[in-house]
Amino acid sequence: MAGFGLLPAGRVTAQTFTNLYSFTATGGAYSNSDGAYPSAGLILSGNTLYGTTQLGGTNGEGTVFAVHTDGTGFTTLHSFKALINSTNSDGANPQAGLFLSGDQLFGTTENGGTNGNGTVFVLNTDGLYFTNLHNFTALSAPFGGTNSDGANPAAGLILSALFTLCGTAQHGGTNGNGTVFAVNPDGTGFTVLHTFTATKSGTNSDGATPLGGLIASANDTLYGTANGGGTHDNGTVFALNPDGTGFTNLYSFTAFSPVYFNNYDGENPYGGLVLSGGTLYGTTHSGGTNNAGTVFAVATNGTGFTVLHGFTGGSDGANPYAGLVLSGSTLFGTAGNGGNSYDGTVFAVNTNGTGFTTPHTFTNSPDGFSPHAGLISSGNTLYGTANGGTNGTGLVFSLTLPTPRLAITFSGSGVVMVWPTNLLNFTLQSTTNLDPVWSPVPLSPVIINGQNVVTNPISGAPQQFFRLSL
Repeated sequence: MAGFGLLPAGRVTAQTFTNLYSFTATGGAYSNSDGAYPSAGLILSGNTLYGTTQLGGTNGEGTVFAVHTDGTGFTTLHSFKALINSTNSDGANPQAGLFLSGDQLFGTTENGGTNGNGTVFVLNTDGLYFTNLHNFTALSAPFGGTNSDGANPAAGLILSALFTLCGTAQHGGTNGNGTVFAVNPDGTGFTVLHTFTATKSGTNSDGATPLGGLIASANDTLYGTANGGGTHDNGTVFALNPDGTGFTNLYSFTAFSPVYFNNYDGENPYGGLVLSGGTLYGTTHSGGTNNAGTVFAVATNGTGFTVLHGFTGGSDGANPYAGLVLSGSTLFGTAGNGGNSYDGTVFAVNTNGTGFTTPHTFTNSPDGFSPHAGLISSGNTLYGTANGGTNGTGLVFSLTLPTPRLAITFSGSGVVMVWPTNLLNFTLQSTTNLDPVWSPVPLSPVIINGQNVVTNPISGAPQQFFRLSL
C-alpha cells in the first residue's frame, strides 16, 4: 500500500508568482500604446485573458486588452477616445472588468460618453465593431446630482435570466444614490431596475453608492452590495429580481464603536459577491475589529451573517477592494494594503473561516502593489492585475499554487491522511472487496501543526481500496 506514490505534505512545492505583462510607461496625458493602471479583474477564454485599464492608450483614457496566459500575444483591442469637456463618443476610464458572450465583450466606462457620465459598450474579441450601447444621461448638478438612469458605473455586467445585461451605477438616479439597471445586448430597452432611496445623515433603508457588480442565482435572483447607506451608513447586501421587483435589504452593516471607530462585521463593501449553495460570500473594505476590512458570509435570505476573517493590517493584509473567487471550498481574494511590505496580499480562506493563508505578499517591484481587482482561477492558477510593476503603470500576473500532495499512512486499524491547510480539501472515497460502486466517506479533519489531519478506520473485510478526488 506504500506504493501510492504520493509525496509527504512537507515536500509541497511553493507557489509561483509570474509577471505576465507590465504596461509600458506613459507620456503626456497618461498616453501610451497599451494602457495603464488596471483596476479591474480579468476574464479567461481558452488561453486568452481579457481586461481593461482605466488610463493609458492612445488618448490616455483607458483601453480594452487581451493577453495570453503565458504572457505572450498582448493586443490593445480598443483605446478610448480623447475627452473634450469631459465627453466623447465611446466612454472613458473603465473601472470594471468585462463580460464575455460568444465572441463579444461587454463592459462599462465610468466617465465619458455623450454626457460625461459613463457608458455601456460592446466589441468583438478581435477588437472590431466597437459599439456604444448606452450613454448615461446628464446630472442635475456636478456633485450629488440626479438623473433618470444613473451615472458613473464602476462595476461590470452580467447576463440575467431575461437575457438582459444587468449592472450598477454608483451615482445618479432620482435620489443621486445610484441605480441597478438592465439593458438589452443590442442597446435597446434600457431599464432602471432599482433606484436607491434618499439618505438622511447617510442612512436609508436599502443602501447607496453601489460599487460592486451583481451575481445571479439558479432561481434568477440578483444579488449585490451597496458601499454606503443602510441602517448605519456602512453599506448593505441586497437582492432583487431581474425585472426589478422584490428588492430586499438582506443585511445592513452595523454601527461603529463611538470610541474606536470599528465594528465586528465590516463596512463599505467595494466588491461584489460570490454565491455557493445558499450562501453569499464577500468582503468589506474597512471596518471589522481592526478597521482593516473583513471577509464575510451571509445566507441568501439574510440570516446567519458570519465574519470569516477580520484583517489585522499586518501580514494578512488590509482593505480588500474586490470580491472573491471560489475554488472548491476555498475563497481567494486580494487585499489592497497590509502584508509584510504594506503593498497588499493575495489571501485564501476556507468557506468555514478556517485555514487563512497569504499565498503571495506584494513587494512593489517587480510584482506590483496594491491590487484593486479580484482574481479568476483556472486549475491551480490564479490570474489578476496590480498597480506598479516594471514601469509603475500596472501589470497582469499569474500565481500558480502548489499541486496538492498528501501524506498517507496505512496501518492495521486505519488510514491517516495529512494535507496542508492552505490547499484545497480532498474527499476520500472507498470501497470494500472490489465493490465497483464508490461511496463517499465523510471527512472531519482536525488542524494539527498547520495541517489537516483525518483518520478513517478500516472495518469489515481485510482489504479496502481508496481513491482520492480533489
